[in-house]
Amino acid sequence: MNVTETSPAPDASRLRVAVAVSSFNAPVTEGLLRGALEYLEEAGCADVTVARVPGSFELPLLCRRLAEAGFDAVVALGAVIKGETDHYEHIATQAARGLMDATLATGVPIGFGVLTAREAGHAVERSKPGPGNKGIEAAEAAVAAALLLDALPGGAARVE
Repeated sequence: MNVTETSPAPDASRLRVAVAVSSFNAPVTEGLLRGALEYLEEAGCADVTVARVPGSFELPLLCRRLAEAGFDAVVALGAVIKGETDHYEHIATQAARGLMDATLATGVPIGFGVLTAREAGHAVERSKPGPGNKGIEAAEAAVAAALLLDALPGGAARVE
């Protein structure tokens, strides 16, 4: 049996990456954005575009358009925090579903950095600088997936 394992080093110098960030819950999403940009810089990504949307519900459409525009990877950043109604559950579910649909429709990896928290403090903790920042993790996942797709036989396969 011949087993080949592919795990490319995180060298994003050849990648065009877009970061879509929600303006809603800005104290949290700005921390996520700082984390994502920090990771992308460390990974060597020189071509980064940041696009802002009003809220997490708008992320799937923007991320799909960014993927269709030729970016190699997209990072989606948002924060949905539970309030007094069920609105939180609907937004979180539809944002996650929409982002997965956009990934599958385009063949472009979209790193999922949409926090869903029952309390604002939990979201703030996950957006602070350093280990545990979910913006870093979402950017890392998007870059790793893009590099892996590129390393597979035939290279990155976009859905046309």
